[in-house]
Amino acid sequence: EEEAAELEELLGPSPLAPGPGAQRVAIVQPAVKWGPKKSPLTTAELQIAEAVALVDTLQNWTVLDKIIIPTKNPNKKFVFGKGNFQLLTEKIKKLPHVTAVFLNVERISSLTKKELEGAWGVKVFDRYTVVLHIFRCNAQTKEAKLQIALAEIPLLRSNLKNEVSQRDQQRGGSRYIMGSGETSIETQNRVLKERELKIRNALEKLRKKRSLLRTQRRRCEFPMVSVMGYTNCGKTTLIKALTGEAGLQPRDQLFATLDITAHGGYLPSHMAVIYVDTIGFLTDLPHNLVGSFSATLEEVAYSDLIVHVRDITHPETILQKETVLSVLRNLNLPSHLLDSMVEVHNKVDLIERYKPTEENALAVSALHGHGLEELKQEIEKKILTATGKKILTVNVNLEGPQLSWLYKEATVQEVEVMPDDGTAMVKVIISSSTFGRYKNLFPNSKIFMS
Repeated sequence: EEEAAELEELLGPSPLAPGPGAQRVAIVQPAVKWGPKKSPLTTAELQIAEAVALVDTLQNWTVLDKIIIPTKNPNKKFVFGKGNFQLLTEKIKKLPHVTAVFLNVERISSLTKKELEGAWGVKVFDRYTVVLHIFRCNAQTKEAKLQIALAEIPLLRSNLKNEVSQRDQQRGGSRYIMGSGETSIETQNRVLKERELKIRNALEKLRKKRSLLRTQRRRCEFPMVSVMGYTNCGKTTLIKALTGEAGLQPRDQLFATLDITAHGGYLPSHMAVIYVDTIGFLTDLPHNLVGSFSATLEEVAYSDLIVHVRDITHPETILQKETVLSVLRNLNLPSHLLDSMVEVHNKVDLIERYKPTEENALAVSALHGHGLEELKQEIEKKILTATGKKILTVNVNLEGPQLSWLYKEATVQEVEVMPDDGTAMVKVIISSSTFGRYKNLFPNSKIFMS
């Protein structure tokens, strides 16, 4: 009970949440025209379009205006040069009913945030804050909620530092000797450290529980296929198409899936597999936000195959691919998983006569079922290689226990009965370990490799 109460406390309302009220937002996009900060794979217009999509996923949030302002270095204190900053301030002040500005940069310091809010007279959110709030609104399970609480710790720490420097400036105290408010700050720091430790411990318990479930799944020898991709690329729609699971309701929005979910399906040979739906990726997603979800993504390392889904109609599809591959590389996955990955080009129904230029990529329309059979065959081929399973035919005596043993321990595909001699030719998918047990139990059985 004590543990449950502590967990409830950790999952309580966030001090950083913008609150349930409506927000009327002006989106500001810094446009880097040249230099090392300019990305060759995107434009300010595409970046602001994604920022709009992020805001649109939040209930009661509306976009009032979209403003693109040039800058040489988006990392400096006010993000923009003096003249452009003044222009921007005038523009924001003229907007009627604006309640917040979404500055589409990865992260701004709490000091910059305070300065900008002072200048513009409204709340200022960066990409980290907006994405975190979307996560907060979409999280269903305790694990996802805990991971969000963990991702909030750096922000709370940053706010605390800002508070210290403000007090020191106002009262002339020093941070290094017994200055103003030191004991209170020390207490808050300690409380934050304790909170972080409690969250990590609670996540570790959930991780162990999931590890136990994984072991049970391994015992059943169900192959696992992790379906990954940029947010809103159609992962859930594809899993629904591959499994026929009617209960899956894909949503056309960013970060509709936050928790890992598992769904059973069958391959052409009737082999049962588990498809794992994972959290989507996003460009410029702050590292510790990805880090907070690494426990969830850890599941991917234990899969037999990764299917990388791409929205091939998206103007930034190449940047999105790079983002996903970069995160996957940072997860320290086994090299065979990265090498055997299946790349799926989704939403090809929206492009006339689409042909993938990338080698080994498969063109699919998850919505209309185009290319699904080829995809299932490719998944089956890769799964057989990854798991060491074999497809073979064995001759069994129908009066003996062989047939019922094979039904229980392997995947029986076909049974051809030979009534004249009371035997049957049985086509099965069988793992190496199960095949070894079969040969020991039934040494006289005739075996034909497929």
